[in-house]
Amino acid sequence: MAAIPLEKEIHYPESDGEPMAETKHHLQEMVYVWECLEDRFESEPEVFVGANLFLYYRKGDPTAVVAPDGFVVKGVPKLLPGDRERTRYLLWEEGPTPCFVLETTSTSTRRKDKEKQEIYQRLGVAEYFQFDPYGDYLDPRLQGVRLKGGRYQEVQPEPDGSLLSQATGVLFRAEGDRLRLTDAATGALLLRNAEKTKALRESEERIRALENELARLRRQ
Repeated sequence: MAAIPLEKEIHYPESDGEPMAETKHHLQEMVYVWECLEDRFESEPEVFVGANLFLYYRKGDPTAVVAPDGFVVKGVPKLLPGDRERTRYLLWEEGPTPCFVLETTSTSTRRKDKEKQEIYQRLGVAEYFQFDPYGDYLDPRLQGVRLKGGRYQEVQPEPDGSLLSQATGVLFRAEGDRLRLTDAATGALLLRNAEKTKALRESEERIRALENELARLRRQ
């Protein structure tokens, strides 16, 4: 009879060596969501935003794992003791279950993402959204479910087709093959890094133009 390994001998890998996303475009959308949610909860020390991180949900079983493209957990610190970044999420050690998960899906990940939905439901993930950038199989491309009475029910879209995430306070809307996130409370658009850079550059150009105009008027 094979010996049962001690808990300290069980290894929970941090990666499977597979690419983070199906395509560069899928990766860009994953990063955009992660950056937006990071900014959204920047001032809240007990909210962790993860992306493509192995989440182990059964102690002693390294095969009981999912890797959400993006997720939010409330009630845990952003960093581990010693200011260490998480390289995996061990549910039995951390405690809280993610309240929100987003998967950027495609035909090749369709079955796996469906299996994930069943796992997330069992774990008690409050909201599970899926975005299919190329419309491979989801119509509409953005869909979501919300936990009610222990079972997932479809999130009904807003009049403009967006989905409200109650767990994050963010509106998710598909604009063709891209996502657009908006702060539900303020209506402020959550910009991509490239958009932030462009907006900053344009603001600096306006300031310089104003300074030049003021200088010209003083010389008259």
